[in-house]
Amino acid sequence: MSNETYTLFATLLMQGFAGLSLFSVLLLMALGLAIIFGQMGVINMAHGEFMTIGAYTTYLISTFAETHGFLGESFFLSLIAAFGVAFAAGYLLEIVLIRRLYKRPLYTLLATWGVSLVMQQVFRQAFGAREVSPALPEWLSGSYQPATGIDLPVSGLMLLVLMLVVTFGVWLLMYRSRWGIQVRATTQNRTIAGAVGINTKRVDRLTFALGCGLAGIAGAAFTTIASTGPTAGGLYIVDTFLVVVFGGAASLFGTIASAFSIAQAQSVLEFLMTGSMAKVLTLVTVVLILMMRPEGLFSLKVRK
Repeated sequence: MSNETYTLFATLLMQGFAGLSLFSVLLLMALGLAIIFGQMGVINMAHGEFMTIGAYTTYLISTFAETHGFLGESFFLSLIAAFGVAFAAGYLLEIVLIRRLYKRPLYTLLATWGVSLVMQQVFRQAFGAREVSPALPEWLSGSYQPATGIDLPVSGLMLLVLMLVVTFGVWLLMYRSRWGIQVRATTQNRTIAGAVGINTKRVDRLTFALGCGLAGIAGAAFTTIASTGPTAGGLYIVDTFLVVVFGGAASLFGTIASAFSIAQAQSVLEFLMTGSMAKVLTLVTVVLILMMRPEGLFSLKVRK
Protein backbone atom coordinates (compact mmCIF):
# COMPACT_ATOMS: atom_id res chain seq x y z
CA MET A 1 0.00 0.00 0.00
CA SER A 2 1.46 3.38 -1.02
CA ASN A 3 1.88 6.20 1.48
CA GLU A 4 -0.87 8.25 -0.16
CA THR A 5 -3.32 5.34 -0.05
CA TYR A 6 -2.45 4.53 3.55
CA THR A 7 -2.87 8.18 4.57
CA LEU A 8 -6.31 8.30 2.93
CA PHE A 9 -7.26 5.02 4.62
CA ALA A 10 -6.11 6.28 8.03
CA THR A 11 -7.99 9.57 7.57
CA LEU A 12 -11.21 7.82 6.59
CA LEU A 13 -10.83 5.41 9.51
CA MET A 14 -10.42 8.24 12.01
CA GLN A 15 -13.34 10.08 10.41
CA GLY A 16 -15.41 6.93 10.74
CA PHE A 17 -14.44 6.71 14.41
CA ALA A 18 -15.58 10.32 14.86
CA GLY A 19 -18.87 9.13 13.41
CA LEU A 20 -18.99 6.43 16.07
CA SER A 21 -18.61 9.09 18.78
CA LEU A 22 -21.51 11.04 17.26
CA PHE A 23 -23.43 7.77 16.98
CA SER A 24 -22.93 7.12 20.70
CA VAL A 25 -24.34 10.52 21.73
CA LEU A 26 -27.20 10.32 19.21
CA LEU A 27 -28.15 6.83 20.33
CA LEU A 28 -28.12 7.78 24.02
CA MET A 29 -30.39 10.71 23.17
CA ALA A 30 -32.58 8.62 20.88
CA LEU A 31 -33.04 5.82 23.41
CA GLY A 32 -34.71 8.25 25.78
CA LEU A 33 -36.81 9.82 23.03
CA ALA A 34 -37.78 6.40 21.66
CA ILE A 35 -39.21 5.54 25.07
CA ILE A 36 -41.09 8.85 25.39
CA PHE A 37 -42.25 9.17 21.78
CA GLY A 38 -42.31 5.56 20.63
CA GLN A 39 -43.87 4.06 23.76
CA MET A 40 -45.96 6.99 25.02
CA GLY A 41 -46.71 9.05 21.90
CA VAL A 42 -45.46 12.26 23.56
CA ILE A 43 -43.60 14.67 21.27
CA ASN A 44 -41.09 16.10 23.75
CA MET A 45 -39.43 19.11 22.13
CA ALA A 46 -37.64 19.81 25.43
CA HIS A 47 -35.73 16.52 25.24
CA GLY A 48 -32.57 18.35 24.16
CA GLU A 49 -32.74 20.55 27.25
CA PHE A 50 -32.64 17.45 29.46
CA MET A 51 -29.42 16.60 27.67
CA THR A 52 -28.19 20.10 28.57
CA ILE A 53 -29.15 19.46 32.21
CA GLY A 54 -26.88 16.43 32.19
CA ALA A 55 -24.06 18.40 30.57
CA TYR A 56 -24.25 21.25 33.08
CA THR A 57 -24.46 18.78 35.96
CA THR A 58 -21.23 17.21 34.70
CA TYR A 59 -19.65 20.67 34.45
CA LEU A 60 -20.56 21.55 38.03
CA ILE A 61 -19.34 18.25 39.45
CA SER A 62 -16.06 18.38 37.52
CA THR A 63 -15.43 21.95 38.70
CA PHE A 64 -16.06 20.91 42.31
CA ALA A 65 -13.96 17.76 41.90
CA GLU A 66 -11.05 19.67 40.39
CA THR A 67 -10.82 21.97 43.41
CA HIS A 68 -11.21 19.13 45.91
CA GLY A 69 -8.83 16.62 44.37
CA PHE A 70 -11.01 13.79 43.09
CA LEU A 71 -11.23 14.66 39.39
CA GLY A 72 -10.23 11.12 38.38
CA GLU A 73 -13.45 9.64 39.78
CA SER A 74 -15.69 12.57 38.88
CA PHE A 75 -16.79 11.30 35.45
CA PHE A 76 -18.56 8.22 36.82
CA LEU A 77 -20.10 10.33 39.58
CA SER A 78 -21.24 12.78 36.90
CA LEU A 79 -22.99 10.04 34.92
CA ILE A 80 -25.00 9.00 37.97
CA ALA A 81 -25.78 12.59 38.96
CA ALA A 82 -26.71 13.61 35.38
CA PHE A 83 -29.17 10.73 35.18
CA GLY A 84 -30.60 11.50 38.62
CA VAL A 85 -31.07 15.24 38.06
CA ALA A 86 -32.60 14.81 34.59
CA PHE A 87 -34.80 11.96 35.89
CA ALA A 88 -36.09 14.14 38.73
CA ALA A 89 -36.73 17.08 36.38
CA GLY A 90 -38.61 14.81 33.97
CA TYR A 91 -40.65 13.31 36.81
CA LEU A 92 -41.66 16.80 37.95
CA LEU A 93 -42.51 17.92 34.40
CA GLU A 94 -44.76 14.89 33.92
CA ILE A 95 -46.66 15.69 37.12
CA VAL A 96 -47.04 19.39 36.38
CA LEU A 97 -47.72 19.32 32.63
CA ILE A 98 -47.33 16.17 30.55
CA ARG A 99 -49.97 14.04 32.30
CA ARG A 100 -52.64 16.52 31.18
CA LEU A 101 -51.69 16.20 27.50
CA TYR A 102 -51.63 12.46 26.74
CA LYS A 103 -53.26 11.50 23.41
CA ARG A 104 -52.91 15.10 22.21
CA PRO A 105 -49.58 15.07 20.36
CA LEU A 106 -49.91 18.57 18.91
CA TYR A 107 -50.48 20.01 22.37
CA THR A 108 -47.45 18.16 23.75
CA LEU A 109 -45.34 19.51 20.89
CA LEU A 110 -46.34 23.13 21.55
CA ALA A 111 -46.19 22.83 25.34
CA THR A 112 -42.77 21.15 25.47
CA TRP A 113 -41.43 23.62 22.90
CA GLY A 114 -42.41 26.39 25.30
CA VAL A 115 -40.78 24.47 28.15
CA SER A 116 -37.56 24.20 26.12
CA LEU A 117 -37.45 27.99 25.60
CA VAL A 118 -37.98 28.57 29.32
CA MET A 119 -35.26 26.08 30.22
CA GLN A 120 -32.81 27.69 27.80
CA GLN A 121 -33.39 31.06 29.46
CA VAL A 122 -32.88 29.50 32.89
CA PHE A 123 -29.54 28.08 31.67
CA ARG A 124 -28.51 31.54 30.41
CA GLN A 125 -29.35 33.13 33.74
CA ALA A 126 -27.57 30.44 35.74
CA PHE A 127 -24.46 29.78 33.63
CA GLY A 128 -24.26 32.69 31.18
CA ALA A 129 -24.51 32.69 27.40
CA ARG A 130 -20.97 31.46 26.80
CA GLU A 131 -20.19 27.80 26.28
CA VAL A 132 -18.37 25.99 29.07
CA SER A 133 -16.31 22.81 29.15
CA PRO A 134 -15.84 20.56 32.18
CA ALA A 135 -12.40 19.52 33.34
CA LEU A 136 -11.89 15.94 32.15
CA PRO A 137 -9.93 13.34 34.13
CA GLU A 138 -6.43 12.63 32.89
CA TRP A 139 -7.36 9.07 31.91
CA LEU A 140 -9.95 10.45 29.44
CA SER A 141 -7.37 12.58 27.59
CA GLY A 142 -4.92 11.42 24.95
CA SER A 143 -5.42 8.84 22.27
CA TYR A 144 -4.90 5.18 21.46
CA GLN A 145 -2.67 4.43 18.45
CA PRO A 146 -3.38 0.95 17.01
CA ALA A 147 -1.16 1.69 14.00
CA THR A 148 1.10 4.42 12.66
CA GLY A 149 -0.88 7.52 11.71
CA ILE A 150 -4.12 6.30 13.33
CA ASP A 151 -5.07 8.07 16.56
CA LEU A 152 -8.32 7.17 18.28
CA PRO A 153 -9.35 9.46 21.18
CA VAL A 154 -9.68 7.68 24.51
CA SER A 155 -12.82 9.73 25.21
CA GLY A 156 -14.39 8.32 22.05
CA LEU A 157 -13.59 4.77 23.12
CA MET A 158 -15.15 5.50 26.51
CA LEU A 159 -18.28 6.79 24.77
CA LEU A 160 -18.61 3.53 22.86
CA VAL A 161 -18.35 1.48 26.05
CA LEU A 162 -20.88 3.71 27.81
CA MET A 163 -23.29 3.48 24.87
CA LEU A 164 -23.08 -0.33 24.82
CA VAL A 165 -23.67 -0.60 28.59
CA VAL A 166 -26.65 1.79 28.58
CA THR A 167 -28.22 0.21 25.48
CA PHE A 168 -27.96 -3.25 27.01
CA GLY A 169 -29.45 -1.93 30.24
CA VAL A 170 -32.41 -0.37 28.39
CA TRP A 171 -32.99 -3.64 26.52
CA LEU A 172 -33.01 -5.60 29.78
CA LEU A 173 -35.36 -3.09 31.39
CA MET A 174 -37.83 -2.91 28.51
CA TYR A 175 -37.87 -6.53 27.35
CA ARG A 176 -36.66 -8.66 30.27
CA SER A 177 -38.24 -7.06 33.32
CA ARG A 178 -41.67 -6.92 34.91
CA TRP A 179 -41.68 -3.14 34.62
CA GLY A 180 -41.04 -3.34 30.86
CA ILE A 181 -44.05 -5.63 30.51
CA GLN A 182 -46.15 -3.06 32.37
CA VAL A 183 -44.95 -0.28 30.05
CA ARG A 184 -45.81 -2.23 26.91
CA ALA A 185 -49.17 -3.32 28.35
CA THR A 186 -50.07 0.27 29.21
CA THR A 187 -49.05 1.42 25.74
CA GLN A 188 -51.12 -1.20 23.93
CA ASN A 189 -54.29 -1.04 26.05
CA ARG A 190 -54.44 1.32 29.03
CA THR A 191 -57.91 0.21 30.14
CA ILE A 192 -57.08 -3.49 30.27
CA ALA A 193 -53.70 -2.76 31.90
CA GLY A 194 -55.45 -0.83 34.66
CA ALA A 195 -58.04 -3.60 35.04
CA VAL A 196 -55.35 -6.21 35.80
CA GLY A 197 -53.83 -4.06 38.54
CA ILE A 198 -51.15 -2.00 36.75
CA ASN A 199 -50.82 1.54 38.10
CA THR A 200 -50.83 3.21 34.68
CA LYS A 201 -50.27 6.73 36.02
CA ARG A 202 -47.14 5.59 37.85
CA VAL A 203 -45.94 3.76 34.73
CA ASP A 204 -46.43 6.94 32.65
CA ARG A 205 -44.54 9.05 35.17
CA LEU A 206 -41.58 6.71 35.51
CA THR A 207 -41.39 6.06 31.75
CA PHE A 208 -41.23 9.77 30.94
CA ALA A 209 -38.69 10.35 33.72
CA LEU A 210 -36.55 7.44 32.48
CA GLY A 211 -36.45 8.91 28.97
CA CYS A 212 -35.34 12.25 30.41
CA GLY A 213 -32.74 10.53 32.59
CA LEU A 214 -31.23 8.84 29.53
CA ALA A 215 -30.98 12.27 27.88
CA GLY A 216 -29.08 13.40 30.99
CA ILE A 217 -26.57 10.57 30.48
CA ALA A 218 -26.23 11.68 26.84
CA GLY A 219 -25.44 15.18 28.11
CA ALA A 220 -22.70 13.87 30.39
CA ALA A 221 -21.25 11.91 27.46
CA PHE A 222 -21.55 14.96 25.20
CA THR A 223 -19.16 16.96 27.40
CA THR A 224 -16.29 14.66 26.41
CA ILE A 225 -16.47 15.72 22.74
CA ALA A 226 -17.83 19.29 22.78
CA SER A 227 -18.48 22.32 24.97
CA THR A 228 -21.87 23.07 26.49
CA GLY A 229 -24.08 26.14 26.06
CA PRO A 230 -27.71 27.03 26.81
CA THR A 231 -28.82 25.82 23.36
CA ALA A 232 -26.47 22.82 23.05
CA GLY A 233 -29.23 20.25 23.47
CA GLY A 234 -31.55 22.00 21.05
CA LEU A 235 -29.01 21.51 18.27
CA TYR A 236 -29.48 17.73 18.56
CA ILE A 237 -33.25 17.52 18.91
CA VAL A 238 -33.97 17.41 15.15
CA ASP A 239 -31.35 14.73 14.55
CA THR A 240 -32.71 12.74 17.49
CA PHE A 241 -36.29 12.84 16.22
CA LEU A 242 -34.96 11.89 12.80
CA VAL A 243 -33.23 8.84 14.31
CA VAL A 244 -36.39 7.68 16.10
CA VAL A 245 -38.74 8.18 13.13
CA PHE A 246 -36.30 6.74 10.61
CA GLY A 247 -35.61 3.67 12.73
CA GLY A 248 -39.26 3.02 13.49
CA ALA A 249 -41.07 4.21 16.60
CA ALA A 250 -40.86 1.80 19.56
CA SER A 251 -38.20 -0.35 17.85
CA LEU A 252 -34.98 -0.55 19.86
CA PHE A 253 -33.06 -2.27 17.06
CA GLY A 254 -34.40 0.27 14.56
CA THR A 255 -33.20 3.14 16.76
CA ILE A 256 -29.70 1.64 16.92
CA ALA A 257 -29.51 1.03 13.15
CA SER A 258 -30.88 4.49 12.38
CA ALA A 259 -28.49 6.30 14.74
CA PHE A 260 -25.51 4.44 13.27
CA SER A 261 -26.55 5.16 9.66
CA ILE A 262 -27.21 8.86 10.20
CA ALA A 263 -24.09 9.47 12.33
CA GLN A 264 -21.76 7.71 9.90
CA ALA A 265 -23.32 9.41 6.88
CA GLN A 266 -22.92 12.86 8.43
CA SER A 267 -19.36 12.19 9.58
CA VAL A 268 -18.12 10.92 6.20
CA LEU A 269 -20.02 13.57 4.22
CA GLU A 270 -18.64 16.36 6.42
CA PHE A 271 -15.16 15.18 5.44
CA LEU A 272 -16.06 15.48 1.74
CA MET A 273 -18.14 18.69 1.85
CA THR A 274 -19.30 21.42 4.22
CA GLY A 275 -21.15 20.52 7.41
CA SER A 276 -24.36 22.23 6.26
CA MET A 277 -24.42 20.40 2.93
CA ALA A 278 -23.72 17.11 4.70
CA LYS A 279 -26.76 17.62 6.96
CA VAL A 280 -28.95 18.60 4.00
CA LEU A 281 -27.91 15.58 1.95
CA THR A 282 -28.45 13.25 4.92
CA LEU A 283 -31.89 14.75 5.58
CA VAL A 284 -32.96 14.49 1.94
CA THR A 285 -31.85 10.84 1.80
CA VAL A 286 -33.77 9.98 4.98
CA VAL A 287 -36.90 11.77 3.74
CA LEU A 288 -36.79 9.90 0.42
CA ILE A 289 -36.48 6.57 2.25
CA LEU A 290 -39.37 7.49 4.56
CA MET A 291 -41.52 8.34 1.53
CA MET A 292 -41.05 4.76 0.36
CA ARG A 293 -41.26 3.26 3.86
CA PRO A 294 -43.27 5.59 6.16
CA GLU A 295 -43.16 3.17 9.11
CA GLY A 296 -39.36 3.47 9.26
CA LEU A 297 -36.64 0.88 8.84
CA PHE A 298 -38.13 -1.47 11.41
CA SER A 299 -41.75 -1.50 12.55
CA LEU A 300 -43.31 -3.59 15.28
CA LYS A 301 -46.00 -6.03 14.19
CA VAL A 302 -48.94 -5.75 16.54
CA ARG A 303 -52.06 -7.93 16.47
CA LYS A 304 -55.19 -5.95 15.70
